[in-house]
Amino acid sequence: MRRNRKIKVSFNSPVVICFTAVCFAALALGWLTRGWTTNTFFSVYHSSLLSPLTYVRMIGHVFGHAGWDHFIGNIMLLLIVGPLLEEKYGSSNLLFVILATALVTGIVNYIFFPHTQLLGASGVVFAFILLSPFTSMREGSIPITLVLVAGLYIGGQIYSGVITQDNVSHLTHIIGGCVGAGLGYVMHKNKMNRY
Repeated sequence: MRRNRKIKVSFNSPVVICFTAVCFAALALGWLTRGWTTNTFFSVYHSSLLSPLTYVRMIGHVFGHAGWDHFIGNIMLLLIVGPLLEEKYGSSNLLFVILATALVTGIVNYIFFPHTQLLGASGVVFAFILLSPFTSMREGSIPITLVLVAGLYIGGQIYSGVITQDNVSHLTHIIGGCVGAGLGYVMHKNKMNRY
């Protein structure tokens, strides 16, 4: 007689799931407060260095989104790529990638684009995309997928940044991708897996 096995839902990717939950909460708060919380906590722009909120926004901007479509576009990619990366590199390393990407993109936007408000997880998405080819990297070789992904995504962002005039921060995508690729190289070289 066969036993019926119960199927359980597993909490397979705590950092990615918690990141998604915080982004959703930030979106809901922004909607409830008519954008006040989004502007105050979840977007980075040039503000006084004497204000503690300036430093909160340097990280917090990756949680804020301009609307439902913006949120879904970013989170779907994070939920597809993130769990594989978290399994390969571990939760603490993936959290470090998210925080490093947030800080670097926040500082760059603050310094070089003082009149532009930056929010959204797209820099983190690009970091994950450029980090993903390193999961199959072997010693002394560069995966062709890294070359293709870097060429297509980074090249596409450079092209879009030069040709189109939209509200997308193409530089944030490029910087996020560079952070992901750089940290992917460091984590691969130092064998930083599953910690």
